[in-house]
Amino acid sequence: MCGICGVFSINPNSPVESDVLQQMVDSIIHRGPDEEGVFCQPQIGLGSRRLSIIDVAGGQQPIPNENKTIWIVFNGEIYNFAELRRFLHTKGHQFQTHSDTEVILHLYEEFGTECLEYLDGIFAFAIWDSTKQHLFIARDRLGIKPLYYAEVNQQFIFGSELKALLKHPEISREIDLVALNEYLSFEYVPTPRSIFKDIRRLEPGYFLVYGAKGLIKQKFWDVTLARSELRPPMHWRDYSKQLYQRMRSIVQKELVSDVPVGVLLSGGVDSSIIAALMTELYPGRVKSFSIGFQESSFDESPYARMVAKHLQTEHHELILTSKMAADLVPDIVDFLDEPFGDSSLIPTFLLSKFASNQVKVVLGGDGGDELFAGYPTLTAHRLIEYYERVIPWSIRTNIAPFLLDWLPVSFNNISFDFRLRRFLSGRGVPHLTRHHRWLGSFTDDEKDLLLQDWLKPVLQDTYTQVYRHIRECDAMLPLNQILYADMKMYLEGDILFKVDRASMATSLEVRVPFLNRDLVSFVSDIPFDLKLRRLSGKYLLKKSFKHMLPSEIFKRPKKGFNMPVAHWISGELRNLTLDLLSKDRIERQGLFNYSYIHSLIDEHFKQQRDNRKLLWTLLVFQLWHSRYVSN
Repeated sequence: MCGICGVFSINPNSPVESDVLQQMVDSIIHRGPDEEGVFCQPQIGLGSRRLSIIDVAGGQQPIPNENKTIWIVFNGEIYNFAELRRFLHTKGHQFQTHSDTEVILHLYEEFGTECLEYLDGIFAFAIWDSTKQHLFIARDRLGIKPLYYAEVNQQFIFGSELKALLKHPEISREIDLVALNEYLSFEYVPTPRSIFKDIRRLEPGYFLVYGAKGLIKQKFWDVTLARSELRPPMHWRDYSKQLYQRMRSIVQKELVSDVPVGVLLSGGVDSSIIAALMTELYPGRVKSFSIGFQESSFDESPYARMVAKHLQTEHHELILTSKMAADLVPDIVDFLDEPFGDSSLIPTFLLSKFASNQVKVVLGGDGGDELFAGYPTLTAHRLIEYYERVIPWSIRTNIAPFLLDWLPVSFNNISFDFRLRRFLSGRGVPHLTRHHRWLGSFTDDEKDLLLQDWLKPVLQDTYTQVYRHIRECDAMLPLNQILYADMKMYLEGDILFKVDRASMATSLEVRVPFLNRDLVSFVSDIPFDLKLRRLSGKYLLKKSFKHMLPSEIFKRPKKGFNMPVAHWISGELRNLTLDLLSKDRIERQGLFNYSYIHSLIDEHFKQQRDNRKLLWTLLVFQLWHSRYVSN
């Protein structure tokens, strides 16, 4: 696992500057503290920071082919590299290292851009081909590893993190206003935009080639859900054995490593299944890591302890106090180079830091919700249909909003009043818009109050990315379309972004077996009603693995990895909130209306309304802005 960056210049008046390349490499040292590598010529510069996992003694990057006409920098892991290496040997390729990085290089020599079809793993890489005078860049199918790029003044600049590109003098820090609008709604900036106008993200499942003909971008993979809608009704047992065997095989190959591997254990269904399979396959006792909270409504550590005891893992637990977490908030922009409003970034970072003291690699349960319809919002879509059919229009319109105003406000995790307000905010809204409204932060009506008048034209673009993905989706069922959109947006833009930034900030590699290409392909063919059965999510998954874990794990309600930010804003972060959202700062910035922000703060401090999501989204943006724009 590594961090990569580079510059390719086709402008003869702007050769690659070695000191700029070095600054780019230095900016991502946290992604690879073990080694540094640089390859620099007037036209091309490649840089790498390496976290040594495979071929620890060798495998230094950048790596060339035999005659040094092709060079590669790579971030990720290729799980089938050993069999690919054997195949390439039969074709006459000679290897200098035992790394998976070099396998990609020779696979490119053999198949060109079609080499991507053969890679089973998580990856973002760049290959400089001097014979063709072009740069070939690719990103894995689900977007597990990040890749940013910019095309400025006939120079192509790329990196694992946005901060690497910002070291290049040609890159502007002008905010993309459409991206800002999207951030306020989704709590992240959806791909392909970034928060800066010059910089883009390469979409998952895409590659690009940059050379004398300019930039050519092409999709090499997409998930298909159409077959799941064409199958006849089937029993869960028809898939159970295959699912178990595939999961077991995938976990086994994702354990490949020359260093110890652990597991992040939340006590939820997904991470518990991964831990259970690891205990069957890992040579030695599995180390599990979890995090607990002093606030009981947020704490899931008893479930993690229960699983660890049942599986007899070597369990390590960190108990988090509000002060520990709140003290970290002003510093989160040290590893965030874009505004990101998901507060679970903080416990993810602290858990990663805790685990990295003992292991370099962990497996996690991310992706299970997207594959098996595990999010409560999917159940809520069905409930709101019942609500709108059964409850008369006059009650929904006149009485329900009145009753909401009388509900006592609670700052606890997913409190009743919070859930009810979010649920009712989706009434009368198209299902795709409703879904992202439930998951996200500001609605368009709220942004109309927040944004200054000159910014309001961007409001029309809020859900453009959602509907673009649905046009590309081959499913017809609305809830299947939501699963597809979640894989393209929420999974990649929120969950995987969070895990990558939090873990790599502590030099920890996180692998995600649920998102292995083989499992995604298999599960995508499974009928939707075996994923969400009536109001029960992950139906097939739970049935298939119920024999491996305590029954309480499958019966417990889903909480999510949330943080008590509502309490923090009124308590430990009160002064920081008032400072970052002060009238002077807001008016100097020229983006938001202070009067509306003041009303949000006032309501929250008086506990008249729980404005945690809106205020946290703004607070993180202000922290980011003060570091990357104001300065």
